[in-house]
Amino acid sequence: MQKRNYGFEKRQKELAKKKKKEEKKQKKLMRKQENLENEQESNDDTDEIAE
Repeated sequence: MQKRNYGFEKRQKELAKKKKKEEKKQKKLMRKQENLENEQESNDDTDEIAE
């Protein structure tokens, strides 16, 4: 019977967590960037209407 390699399993689990955390961070940045773009567009629209 083979002995389990807990170190490898732990490392794989840590890598998966790190990858998921990075993806979440990128997703948050994309949402934030989209919100800023939408705000700028809405501000531009209101400026045009005011003129």
